[in-house]
Amino acid sequence: MTIRYLHTMVRVLDLEKSIAFYKLLGLKETRRYDNEGGRFTLVFLAPPGQEDCPVELTYNWDGDPGLPSDARHFGHLAYEVDDIYAICAHLQANGVLINRPPRDGGWPSFARPTM
Repeated sequence: MTIRYLHTMVRVLDLEKSIAFYKLLGLKETRRYDNEGGRFTLVFLAPPGQEDCPVELTYNWDGDPGLPSDARHFGHLAYEVDDIYAICAHLQANGVLINRPPRDGGWPSFARPTM
């Protein structure tokens, strides 16, 4: 049996704010799918050169009353970066709250925007 990673899906309330957040991290939009019948949009973003590991943002046109308070819609995303301190400074300079800054190169915790 073989298995291959496809993507991580995150439901979002505000598609444009969410795209802007992931672009701050350096991800680029690789694909978009609007489904008129299902009334939703899927946007795939990935780091340059890693298009086979995207984040899928799912936006329901008619809203989703459980978001963002319903934690079942999101776990976490993990990315490796060259300089965690530089990316945290970049995010903070662009209004992202760092709940727990990195210590000794360890993992920080971001306050994601209301998505």
